[in-house]
Amino acid sequence: MQLVSVERTEEYSTELPSEPQQLNEQLPAAWPEQGSLEFCNVVLAYRDGLPNALDGVSLVVQPGEKIGIVGRTGSGKSTMFLALFRMVELKQGQILLDQLDISTVGVAQLRSRLAIIPQDPFLFSGTIRDNLDPSKRHLDQQLLDVLDQCHLSTVVCRMGGLDAEVGERGKFFSAGQRQLLCLARALLTQAKVLCIDEATASVDQKTDKLLQQTIRQTFQDKTVLTIAHRINTIMDCDRVLVMHAGKVVEFDTPTALCQTDTSIFHRLVGGRGD
Repeated sequence: MQLVSVERTEEYSTELPSEPQQLNEQLPAAWPEQGSLEFCNVVLAYRDGLPNALDGVSLVVQPGEKIGIVGRTGSGKSTMFLALFRMVELKQGQILLDQLDISTVGVAQLRSRLAIIPQDPFLFSGTIRDNLDPSKRHLDQQLLDVLDQCHLSTVVCRMGGLDAEVGERGKFFSAGQRQLLCLARALLTQAKVLCIDEATASVDQKTDKLLQQTIRQTFQDKTVLTIAHRINTIMDCDRVLVMHAGKVVEFDTPTALCQTDTSIFHRLVGGRGD
């Protein structure tokens, strides 16, 4: 059974196609400066023969806008993030970040300029410092500052500071604390665009409220895309995007959608609450 891991390692290292490694030498160091996003007739399929996971998605997100994303399972919500991070290449169309087509940017360059808080908060075995700043680019004081912003300074101090071990997959922290650590890691990137993939799906209401409050305070001038697990977490967003079968079916302010009786979002709010 242990030799299966050797077989898999050999298969993954020799048979799987690699991502493109090219870099855009002309890419400005400060890109993206504004955080505007534009999806232009985006079509994406996970492989040939499967239905399109995104089917002609077109929308514009202004710099600093807070967008909530809702829809049934399989509607294309998470696929939008995969397309933005170029985890899966587009079949058709383009995505513009600050008016620049992201397909012309190196994959590593692109992902280093974006931030994401995943649904499952992943921590590596190692120290708090290693998890916050794996590239060793920041000073200790910067790490302590973001921990304070994320209400974790007391917990970290009690554990012994930045060199305290987080345990395997972060087992020494609760689910909510792991999410806050991922938020602190995102803060350090200084990214203009933050993607939140149902980050509060597995935490209690108190931690959910703390996370939402911290995100509003620390990313108030950034573009934030949030896949919603609880409707109340996106009611104060600038606009709500409703997805269905890989298409955009509604994209307006929460107030406007709630006042439209035929709106899918109106039915979600009225029938399910949070």
